Amino acid sequence: MKTILYIGNHLSRGGAYPSVAESLAPYLLPEVQLRLVSHYRNKPLRLAHMLWAVVRFGRKEHPVLIDTYSSLNFWYALLCGIGCRLMGIPYYCVLHGGNLPDRLKRTPQFCRWLFGGARRLISPSGYLQDAFRKAGYEAEVIPNPIPIANYPFKLRDRVRPRLLWVRAFSVIYHPQMAIRVLHELVKDYPDAELCMVGPDKDGSMGKCKAMAEALGIAERVTFTGLLPKDEWIRLSADYDIFINTTNVDNMPVSVIEAMALGLPVVCTDAGGLPYLIKDDKTGLLVSVGDVGEMVARVTQLLDDPEVSARLSVAGRKQAEEFDMEKVAQLWKKLLTEEYGEGK
Repeated sequence: MKTILYIGNHLSRGGAYPSVAESLAPYLLPEVQLRLVSHYRNKPLRLAHMLWAVVRFGRKEHPVLIDTYSSLNFWYALLCGIGCRLMGIPYYCVLHGGNLPDRLKRTPQFCRWLFGGARRLISPSGYLQDAFRKAGYEAEVIPNPIPIANYPFKLRDRVRPRLLWVRAFSVIYHPQMAIRVLHELVKDYPDAELCMVGPDKDGSMGKCKAMAEALGIAERVTFTGLLPKDEWIRLSADYDIFINTTNVDNMPVSVIEAMALGLPVVCTDAGGLPYLIKDDKTGLLVSVGDVGEMVARVTQLLDDPEVSARLSVAGRKQAEEFDMEKVAQLWKKLLTEEYGEGK
């Protein structure tokens, strides 16, 4: 068995949703075992743990995997990458976050230090692959996975105005747009409801609640907070349309999960989403921030059962391509082809 150090924010012990690596790890056994660092929620402690792990567990015959984001966590990745280079340890950057193309433009020198020294760049989407190619870096695509068997399919052939939104409450994900969409929708569909699932990251949940009160639709919006995955999957059976309102995105797992469940998806065209959603084939795309366009697309689903049923089936079929078993095979091949099967 090969043991690989994987640096990232693996915070499920503290109640957060499992990272992609945490979900993937059991599927890589017995060929590959991931050593996941770090689980600490305190950021300075987390960084110290990451750097210690590079020194303690990094090995020249194995790559270190480093989750790489565009904001604060970029600096974690940079420092760990520099540590690997100083010790002669190969590392792969696993790219996340729809704002990485902006990071490439804003701090090109730091990006060269990190990405130029990486043995490989792994992207979950063609969107980031294209952005990095334009900046002079080659990345290969391994998509974000889901265990498809855990997502029971329900055909949405006669949809009700019951909207589901699943994401962290953060300004970059524009949750207030969902409130505005509901406010417009109730004018023609008085029984319309919205359920918003996810933790509050920056006070956006409070702003959404205040907006719902001000618009007189508070009784039509349910805020669940953070839910365990199995709970929101069960809850999804009572909703018929999934909306994604983000301003910045890459390859969101929540959208893939919605497609797997048979929920027709109405989604902004931010970042990598057009690489995931093919408009009018596997979902419906709208311009970033365009409330009226999203309302019109939701109305299209409500008024045309054939469209909703077609998208429900097509979305599930596409989501099956992201099954954990399939993606795990790609990771196993990547992690064994260059460095062999040894420990």
